[in-house]
Amino acid sequence: MILEVTRPGAALALTLTCALAGTPASAAPPALTSAQRTVLIEATRQYRDVKAALDAGYLATDLCVPGMGYHYVHPALSAGIIIDPVLPEVLLYDRSQKLLGIEYFKADADGDLGTDTDRPTLFGHRFDGPMHGHEVPAGAPMMPVHYDLHVWLYTKNPAGELATTNPKVTCP
Repeated sequence: MILEVTRPGAALALTLTCALAGTPASAAPPALTSAQRTVLIEATRQYRDVKAALDAGYLATDLCVPGMGYHYVHPALSAGIIIDPVLPEVLLYDRSQKLLGIEYFKADADGDLGTDTDRPTLFGHRFDGPMHGHEVPAGAPMMPVHYDLHVWLYTKNPAGELATTNPKVTCP
């Protein structure tokens, strides 16, 4: 699936490949390109203010996940079937509500942990999963078996920009 980013606020118009089918098991690029990073930062910079995230429909979870922080989930985006690079389903914050990164989420079509024929990719990076659901905020639908991809845009991750966890992120 090809998505053309033409959202207001995105200075670059890029054609982004977001394949919803699996890709060959080859080494994914180690990080985002400068242009990809710019698009994501421009699309999410307003969420450095957690109030803007809440106003946009993200719901806070009460649980801090070690290595990830607090997840703010957007239920309407999480229910979608299309991964839109400029509309991440999850925002990651530390205990002081500093934005750390973003997370993309896609429910597994068949709900089977043993298959991955619908594994999504973003910018050529394969999502992690399929995996069991995690805690969700009150009022959000129950999280199904899913795939996800973390992007550490706003804090350095020694494990890598696209690693699932960040050893610098601790919980109280």
